[in-house]
Amino acid sequence: MLSAADLAGRLAQDAEAVCRHYLSAGRRAGNYWLVGDVANNKGRSLYVHLAGPRAGRWTDAATGQFGDLLDLVRETCGLVDFRDVAEEARHFLSLPQPEPVSDLRGDASDASPVERPATERARRLFRMTQPLAGTLADIYLRERGILRASTHAALRFHPSCYYRDLVTGRTSSYPALIAAVTDAAGAITGVHRTYLSTGLDPGGVGKAKVDDPRRALGGLLGNGVRFRYPVTDPVPVLAAGEGLETMLSLSHVMPGMPMVAALTANHLAGFHFPPGCRRIYIAADADAAGRHGIEGLSRRAQAHGILPLVLSPELGDFNDDLRWLGPDRLTASLKAQLTPEDAVAFLTA
Repeated sequence: MLSAADLAGRLAQDAEAVCRHYLSAGRRAGNYWLVGDVANNKGRSLYVHLAGPRAGRWTDAATGQFGDLLDLVRETCGLVDFRDVAEEARHFLSLPQPEPVSDLRGDASDASPVERPATERARRLFRMTQPLAGTLADIYLRERGILRASTHAALRFHPSCYYRDLVTGRTSSYPALIAAVTDAAGAITGVHRTYLSTGLDPGGVGKAKVDDPRRALGGLLGNGVRFRYPVTDPVPVLAAGEGLETMLSLSHVMPGMPMVAALTANHLAGFHFPPGCRRIYIAADADAAGRHGIEGLSRRAQAHGILPLVLSPELGDFNDDLRWLGPDRLTASLKAQLTPEDAVAFLTA
C-alpha cells in the first residue's frame, strides 16, 4: 500500500501532466508552472516546480499557501478527508484502490484514520469558493430569471468541485453553485452543492448530467440557506421553503423579506424559528414530500404561537412562475396571498 509520500512522489514524476490536468488555466514558464491560484484562475501568483529535487512542490506567493502535489489535488478538487485525496490521486495515476481503504498519511501502527466533522469539511469547502458574480453559477441562475443572486453572501462558486459517484465510486469534478447553510447566529453548519454542466450545452447552463447533481454536506437540521436574514435583530416575518431556486425566485420580487431555503421537506419541517417571529410564509411544493414539510412546519409554528401562511405558485413552482409568467404576474399573485401590511412592506411593485 502506497504511503502519502509515495503518492506525492508518483505525482511529482510527471508534475507537468498533473498541472495541465488540475491547473489548466496556467502555463509552463521554464521549469515552473504558473497560474493564479488553487482555484485555477488565470495569473502568475502560484508556481509549481516541474523539475529537479523540488519537483511537485508549489507556493502561492499571494496567499502564502504551499505544499506538494497531493496538497494541490486536495485544494483544487475541494477535498477534505485524506482518503478522498488519496483516491483522487490514485485515479489520476491509474493505480488500483487498496482494500480496505485506510488512512495513508503514515504507517497503520502509529496513525489512525482522521475523520474531520462534516461541518468542518463544509466550512473548508466554502472557504475555497469564489464570488458568484459573472461565474457559470451566476449564468445558471440568470437563465432561470434570478438576476440578483450575486448580492447574496450565502451563494458562491467553485470552478472544479469534487464529485464521487456513490454507486461506482468513480471520482470527477464539475463547476458548482455552493450555498452556505447557517444557523440562527450566522455560523456555517453545512453547504449545498449544485453541480453544473460546463456551459457548452446548446440549451445553456444546466445541472451536470450525473445521478444526483444536488448534494448537501454538514448540519442541515434546524438550519438553512438564508437570504436577507439578519443575525442580530429579531425576525418578525420570514418566508421558508425547500429549494434554493424557489426561495431565490421569491426574493427576486420580495428583496426585503428574510428568507430561508431548508433544502429538503424533512428539514423544512424541523426548521428552527428565529426569536420574535410572528408570521412565517411557507412556499408550497406540489409533491407529497413537500406537503409533509409544509404540514410539519405549520404545526410547529402554531405550537410556538407563530402564524403560518402558505404561499402557492400558479405553475409547478415559484421559479416556473418567475420564468414563464414574469415578475409582474408573480408579484400580483403574491400580493393576493400576503397580509396587507406585508404586501406594502415587501413587494417591489
